Amino acid sequence: MKASDLFSLPESLPFADFFKPDAPPWEWVSLIKDALEAFDFSSTEGQTEFAPGVSVSGAVFVHTTVSLPPVCSITGPAYIGAGTEIRPGAFIRSQVIVGEGCVLGNSCEYKNCLLMDEVETAHFNYVGDSVLGSGAHLGAGAILANLRLLPGDVEVHTPDGRVETGLRKLGAILGEKAEVGCNTVLQPGTIIGKRSIVLAAMAYGGYLPDNHIARPTQQAKISTRPD
Repeated sequence: MKASDLFSLPESLPFADFFKPDAPPWEWVSLIKDALEAFDFSSTEGQTEFAPGVSVSGAVFVHTTVSLPPVCSITGPAYIGAGTEIRPGAFIRSQVIVGEGCVLGNSCEYKNCLLMDEVETAHFNYVGDSVLGSGAHLGAGAILANLRLLPGDVEVHTPDGRVETGLRKLGAILGEKAEVGCNTVLQPGTIIGKRSIVLAAMAYGGYLPDNHIARPTQQAKISTRPD
């Protein structure tokens, strides 16, 4: 499986040298830190003054068009793209890249993650060690779990079988326009294909192909998403 099977890095993000389309998509997670360490934060004009309730520390770029709330916390390194809305209580906890037109919601936490353009994570979400393709959406309370309860590295399921990632922490990888319903938990290493949906109130793991729906039944049922 290649990253290009799920998403394309938008032109709005200046990190194309790191996130190669032919690489396995889970390898992008471990490259977030490298991409931010190589970025010249002094070369890009962003916001430099913040309200007293907006806590900012470390190397941080916040585009001048980003909408900031009265209260939030941003710990660098972090890159927040144009037109993004940050809502009250958001906790951006280092090694975070966010594209244009995203929503970083109220009481949501972000850590070592890449959100491409127009990603919406609007209410009470945890997004750790994850990659979300452009247009992806998390319903209220959706959690992207990133650590196995049992010891060991995270495996991923792909069309070609199981793959050892070598990563102790790996959340979810969402293709472009993938959607996750309210109060659903995605297990570590879950891969959701383009335009696919995981319905509400599920614990879902594994691989969901493009244009499919995972439904909460006694045994998770997968069906093709209608056009």
